[in-house]
Amino acid sequence: MIELPEGLAPELVPLSWLVGVWEGTGVVEYPVGDEDEPRKYEFGQRVSFSHDGLPYLNYSSTTWLLDDEHTPLAAEMGYWRIDRPNEPGDRGPAMLMGDGPVPFSTVESVETLRNTTDGFDVEAAIIHPTGVNELYVGRVKKGRIDLATDAVMRSPNAKDYSAATRLYGLVEGKLFWAWDIAALGQQLTSHASGQLAKVD
Repeated sequence: MIELPEGLAPELVPLSWLVGVWEGTGVVEYPVGDEDEPRKYEFGQRVSFSHDGLPYLNYSSTTWLLDDEHTPLAAEMGYWRIDRPNEPGDRGPAMLMGDGPVPFSTVESVETLRNTTDGFDVEAAIIHPTGVNELYVGRVKKGRIDLATDAVMRSPNAKDYSAATRLYGLVEGKLFWAWDIAALGQQLTSHASGQLAKVD
């Protein structure tokens, strides 16, 4: 049974099982250029999903190589939320307050957002310090999230990266994930995966 975090916006109930700090390990295996073998290495990871009472989750991930120095590998951060049409009571753009009552302020009203697969549509905006910004759309259903990029923005000097998919699943209390990317001239190909345990 999933215990709801105190102060969680009702709209985030379908994503509530993500909330917390997760740590574990994973592996990268991805072909680069004309190299005979894909690049492969193991890494450690710390992921945090938190909330501040508004209808989105704060997300951050840091990774490091499993070498003697724990060499930093990559970082990313962003926001996850239920994907639904805007309502007058929603905040924004920028720092503007909404007009009228906050929409979907009860668990019962959130149930009306279920999609045709009996899950919920979800979106995640993820930014990388290497000049890549991703907007994912997908669905969450019973402890599983499937995401695919709807848009990828790159700064002029960022490396080639054009699309991605991510899969997250809660299995016996552990968070498993897999990430496929289209980058460096490759089609969408398996890139990395990990297994994390909740530590906080």
